Amino acid sequence: LKLFVASFSLRQPPPLRSLCDRRRSTINPFLAFHTSTPPLSLPDLTHNMRFNATLAFLLCAGLAESFSVPRAAQTSAIGVSQLGLTTLRSSADDKVEKEPKNAPRHDVRSGGDAATEMDPEEMKIQQAFAEHQQNAPKLGWATDIRTLVQYNHGFAVMSTNSKANPGYPGGSVVGFAPDEEGRPVFIFSGMSTHTQDLLADPRCSLTIAAKEFKGAADGRVNLMGKVSKVPPEECEALKQLYLEKHPGAFWVHFGDFNWFRMDDIKDIRFVGGFARAGSVTPQEYSEAKPDPISAFGSHVANHMNEDHMDSTIAMIADQIPGMDVTDAVITSVDSLGMYVKVSRTPRASDQPQQFKLRLPFPRQAKDRKDVKDIIVEMTRSAAAVTSEEK
Repeated sequence: LKLFVASFSLRQPPPLRSLCDRRRSTINPFLAFHTSTPPLSLPDLTHNMRFNATLAFLLCAGLAESFSVPRAAQTSAIGVSQLGLTTLRSSADDKVEKEPKNAPRHDVRSGGDAATEMDPEEMKIQQAFAEHQQNAPKLGWATDIRTLVQYNHGFAVMSTNSKANPGYPGGSVVGFAPDEEGRPVFIFSGMSTHTQDLLADPRCSLTIAAKEFKGAADGRVNLMGKVSKVPPEECEALKQLYLEKHPGAFWVHFGDFNWFRMDDIKDIRFVGGFARAGSVTPQEYSEAKPDPISAFGSHVANHMNEDHMDSTIAMIADQIPGMDVTDAVITSVDSLGMYVKVSRTPRASDQPQQFKLRLPFPRQAKDRKDVKDIIVEMTRSAAAVTSEEK
């Protein structure tokens, strides 16, 4: 990422906005990166610093797969970009020295040499890690989003168009329960400001965070659409649905409370953590089903984190040789694997890093017992490898 920032400040690769705008494009990514130059062959590209600066950023951001970048180019970019960073930093230093000392600028220098010359063994580890993460099975966007909404704690932030202050958004923490299609269901007092806002203008958005949300590395989704009153004949069924999510919601029986639902979902924005963002269509969202394992995944994660963190560390080392982490906290568990927040200090560096990685299961888990059996198998496999190494 430092490479991209350095090269971006020198106007080497195209702007990030341009890259993101092309994400869903069918344009060949290599031609898209070089619109002002003739098409280049793969060998030319892998030795072209503009290309490698951009591609290195895609690898850091986890976007290489989305751009269908060939594996050969990905591997080459990791090594070639080391030279690119040295060149770009030298150019940046020369540029800074020519400017007045008090000139406003962004300092892209790292303050050390570790970033410019990666240890060869560390480079191999990073390459293995990138390949492992790219190939690790994941649920998919639609299932991820439906799962997050389904197993959230039942509260979210609703943003409405203010009736009292036209043109300004109003934010409220509201309770909700998703129906079988993932549509949020609400019960609002007639006196609430967000109720008055919705009656005047049903357009709003709902920001829902993952149940285990603690910061920017955790998942959240924003649903945009229209919220309207539910017909009287549907209210009794929705009452039971809501009480399953909020057993203590005694106000569902009050006469001045009304049922609402986001029937018309227009757009869905999902952020699963750092460098993991996307969207799905409302139809894809409504047709997806929540992952059943995630319903009790937090209990599995808590048990592993409290009693078996050493086993999690061993499983990571088993799947990604050389990935020597010091802490490994499982943040979520689903039918295909686990997300783990780890701490690690790269070789030839004194700067610790924290990041999330995907630890896949060897097969899809079907129920709670299956999850336990799979984790035991993975733990034994990791222990056997450790024993052989000793």
